[in-house]
Amino acid sequence: MPPVALADILGACCVLRAGSWDRVMNIQIIVNIIHNTSDYHPKVLRFLNVAFDGSGDCLIAGDHQGNIYVFDLHGNRFNLVQRTAQACTALAFNLHRKSEFLVALADYSVKCFDTVTKELVSWMRGHESSVFSISVHASGRYAITTSSDTAQLWDLDTFQRKRKLNIRQSVGIQKVFFLPLSNTILSCFKDNSIFAWECDTLFCKYQLPAPPESSSILYKVFAVTRDGRILAAGGKSNHLHLWCLEATQLFRIIQMPTKVRAIRHLEFLPDSFDAGSNQVLGVLSQDGIMRFINIQTCKLLFEIGSLDEGISTSVISPHGRYIASVMENGSLNIYSVQALTQELNKPPPPLVKVIEDLPKNKLSSSGLKMMVASGRVQRPAKSRESKIQTRILKQDLTSNFENKENELSGGLNKKRLQILLKGYGEYPTKYRMFIWRSLLQLPENHTAFSSLIDKGTHVAFLNLQKKYPIKSRKLLRVLQRTLSALAHWSAIFSDTPYLPLLAFPFVKLFQNNQLICFEVVATLIINWCQHWFEYFPNPPINILSTIENILAFHDKELLQHFIDHDITSQLYAWPLLETVFSEVLTREEWLKLFDNVFSNHPSFLLMTVVAYNICSRAPLLNCTLKDDFEYFFHHRNNLDINVVIREVYHLMETTPANIHPDSMLNVFVALTKGQYPIFNQYPKFIVDYQTQERERIRNDELDYLRERQTVEDMHAEVDQQRIKDEAWYQKQELLRKAEETRREMLLQEEEKMLQQRQRLAAVRRELKIKELHLQDAARRRFLKLQQDQREMELRRLDDEIERKVQMRDQEIASTAKDLEMRQLELESQKRLYEKNLTRNQEVIAKEIQEDADAYRRKVDLEEHMFHKLIETDQTQSRKTQKIIEENLAKAEQACLNTDWKIQTLHRQKCNDLQRNEGYQEVANLLRKNRRKEIEVLNAMLEEEAKKCKEAEEKEFHLRWQKKASALSDESRKWFLKQEMSAALEHAENPFNKVFHLWDCCIP
Repeated sequence: MPPVALADILGACCVLRAGSWDRVMNIQIIVNIIHNTSDYHPKVLRFLNVAFDGSGDCLIAGDHQGNIYVFDLHGNRFNLVQRTAQACTALAFNLHRKSEFLVALADYSVKCFDTVTKELVSWMRGHESSVFSISVHASGRYAITTSSDTAQLWDLDTFQRKRKLNIRQSVGIQKVFFLPLSNTILSCFKDNSIFAWECDTLFCKYQLPAPPESSSILYKVFAVTRDGRILAAGGKSNHLHLWCLEATQLFRIIQMPTKVRAIRHLEFLPDSFDAGSNQVLGVLSQDGIMRFINIQTCKLLFEIGSLDEGISTSVISPHGRYIASVMENGSLNIYSVQALTQELNKPPPPLVKVIEDLPKNKLSSSGLKMMVASGRVQRPAKSRESKIQTRILKQDLTSNFENKENELSGGLNKKRLQILLKGYGEYPTKYRMFIWRSLLQLPENHTAFSSLIDKGTHVAFLNLQKKYPIKSRKLLRVLQRTLSALAHWSAIFSDTPYLPLLAFPFVKLFQNNQLICFEVVATLIINWCQHWFEYFPNPPINILSTIENILAFHDKELLQHFIDHDITSQLYAWPLLETVFSEVLTREEWLKLFDNVFSNHPSFLLMTVVAYNICSRAPLLNCTLKDDFEYFFHHRNNLDINVVIREVYHLMETTPANIHPDSMLNVFVALTKGQYPIFNQYPKFIVDYQTQERERIRNDELDYLRERQTVEDMHAEVDQQRIKDEAWYQKQELLRKAEETRREMLLQEEEKMLQQRQRLAAVRRELKIKELHLQDAARRRFLKLQQDQREMELRRLDDEIERKVQMRDQEIASTAKDLEMRQLELESQKRLYEKNLTRNQEVIAKEIQEDADAYRRKVDLEEHMFHKLIETDQTQSRKTQKIIEENLAKAEQACLNTDWKIQTLHRQKCNDLQRNEGYQEVANLLRKNRRKEIEVLNAMLEEEAKKCKEAEEKEFHLRWQKKASALSDESRKWFLKQEMSAALEHAENPFNKVFHLWDCCIP
């Protein structure tokens, strides 16, 4: 994803929506970032964590989907640098490789990515639960990752685990982190035990005692000041505990307002004027409001967040300019501390500190407790009589006296500044000038400086621009005034040839404040240029000899190389001193070097010369020509200034006392208040003699120049008069020739006008013909276009009709097939019904036939009986026997008939049951068939409704197309009318539009 510009990031609030920024104005919020998806129903991607880099101008933020963004507040850009596809639980962006950052993910792993290449640098595993904290060492080379069950120490150069903190399962870890600017690790556990460990050996340095029982709380959150002296701890209470880590005891309990029931996050607000002993603490409570209080006065300074827009977590930039807060709604707010309070950014007035020892008896919680009072930000009045008492917790009086000696103007402490300088390598750019003024203890003698400026430009620097041609006139004037003031202060500076080289970098740096510039250069000469002028006008041989002795002690091979090629200290040391390294260093390197020079003994500058040579020994040993050496010490070289500064500190510590320059150089002495001190550390007779001789030569030269100027002025006047006369005659001749030339030009112009009119008439006729042709061609093209469109429309309609006919035929064929299938089904049902009916009729006919047979047999039997009776009457003798036989046969026949009837009735009953079951099955089949017919009918009705609706939609679309076609016709007609009117206007006024190009296209 390419970088996208923030919309006016300062002074405006921006909302990120699908890669765009919409502006929303707010007073205290610099930018408000809301990440929405670009779906049809957008949803907010919640930010979870945020972290600043070491400079404080860039920050990274991760959302719950694993997207990592980098926001460059200084460069006005943001960029998507990684998609981890899982939520991040912790971030860190202050590694020693500035483009790399650490991110802890939901799968319990920690990954290192590069923001420039957007590639994975390393993947660190080992945790068995979620990592909620990443703490990076001040050097950026080590990191501690903390989870609830373990903490692990990582080497960020090799990304290997060095140590692992294992604890009992019953005792959980609250937080493990590095103390700022130190090698101490602080581990805080859930049972309120706090231990301090040495980073290298993991030796336990101390353990904090248990807090008083009357104010005992379970610590959840922690914060440490920049100097690592005060630990703030809080938890589910409105009490804050402040621990002095040097004395390992609780020295203050702060009670927050009653609205605060629990503390969720603590963060100290950095301030460059407090030397790391931060006084402002940000307290995020359960209501989502972060309150900033002064831990000394217990005053509420300001607050951010509200009950409607609560804060989930906050991070403050290292320089204290920005506050980045993850809101409870998932957005990201960036606040300007300067907008929140202008007072905190002002330099504090001088402080008079009262040093008190800690009481030996054990402090009670009631004596420590202080209430937080709300109110406006209060600052001490800038009065010399006002004194502010500050309690500093120290145990021995010796360190107190040392602190008194290190106290500087402006409330700064030299030792703390040196600690800050060793930690960061340089002072903050915004406060560098203020720190230099405090270190050099500039008196700011406005009256004395004005008297020096009122003396005007010194004669020695009247022609300074000839020797030093500077493009900027302002910079040249400031340099000239500063050098003149130095020359008026001490006469030797008017004859010092290297003074412009020495003062120029400071003049360029302080060109807007000439008083500070003069006093900085004067302080530099008095302290860091000691014994430079004892051998004037020669270079300081004694200083150069000291440098040579130090170089001989630390690098004999390099010195022998210089001696072998006849290179003296005036070549490898003096060019660096007389230009104060401005020729061989860039601006940033030079400022970083003088941060260290002004913070140390004056011998530091001489040691820097030796360190520069030692760090450059490889290219110097390859040089054999004197010109190469001269070029090397007068031009910039590929050398890391941080390496040089470390080498200087090494030389300061390892150089023997007998050759150490601090034995011959005095300690720092500031300029006196009111009047500047007398500077006469030079051979006065040589300077006076040179001044007198120079003054005599200058006077003789001025007399000669005045006489020569008078003669030149006379010659110039005669030449000027002669030139004026010649110019008058030449002007008259030129006027006459010009008049003749203009008459000839008028005649030529008249002839050209006639020819041009003729050409214009011809061109007008041609244009008229072209217009007619173009109109005719346009009309034909328009008609052809309409015809083509109509044909296309007809073809489209034919295709649509054909498609509709095909669809109708297909539907009819499908319906016919369905009907045929239905007919076949009905025929099969009919045959089945007829078959069942035939079977039933056969059964019934058989029953009837059986009944008829039975009846016939009965009749036959009766007739047979009747005939037998007649025969019986005829034959009386056989009557009795026949009657008995007849009765017997009748009884047997009656039994047989009864059995036959019983069997017949049984068969009829069975047939009735079977026929009833068949009727039931047929009825069930008929009911199922009727349900299926109803479903088919409903489906056909739905399909018919869909087809009708589709036909209506297509009819509506056809009407819309016809309307659009009508509108297009109207637009074309209007365009043609406009073109016709333009053509008519062109025909009415052809002379003014002869050269007008026909650039209109007929669509």
